[in-house]
Amino acid sequence: MSTPRTLVVVAHPDLAASRVTAHLAQSIRDLEHVTVHDIAAAYPDSRIDTTHEQRLLREHDVIVWQFPWHWYSVPGVLKTWMDKVLTHGFAYGTGGTALHGKTLQLVTSTGGPEGSYATDGFNRFTIDELLAPVHATAHLTGMHLGEPVVLYSARTVSDEDLALHAKRYRALLAA
Repeated sequence: MSTPRTLVVVAHPDLAASRVTAHLAQSIRDLEHVTVHDIAAAYPDSRIDTTHEQRLLREHDVIVWQFPWHWYSVPGVLKTWMDKVLTHGFAYGTGGTALHGKTLQLVTSTGGPEGSYATDGFNRFTIDELLAPVHATAHLTGMHLGEPVVLYSARTVSDEDLALHAKRYRALLAA
């Protein structure tokens, strides 16, 4: 069986200024079957080439959305990409089966600790509850949603813990 082709859509508004997202992207960049695609760098003017992006999605079996958690959601750059690329007739609706059977994998980081993402925590909701719109998107587009990979406390994570997280991420994509 061949290794599935993986498209990693990196969605950080300023990857050059990022410690965590940049490190994670760099840790998997050399995997032969992985395409790392920094959408903020590709489209600094937010004018997304829908045809190109849809072709990339068709060419890959696993789609990874790698992003920092922003205001209980995906960053604006990823939301814009979703709005422009996951169109009726392509990703859902009549004839919209291009993504059916693919896997959607989320790789995200939060500023707060894991305990703050609980019903009795600071944020009042679990990360899984907050990811409900992504679950709905995966369902609508016919993709299987993998277990989210979350790095909590990203602002204060040690270099050693970040390296371990990157190693686990790499192993996930290499499997």
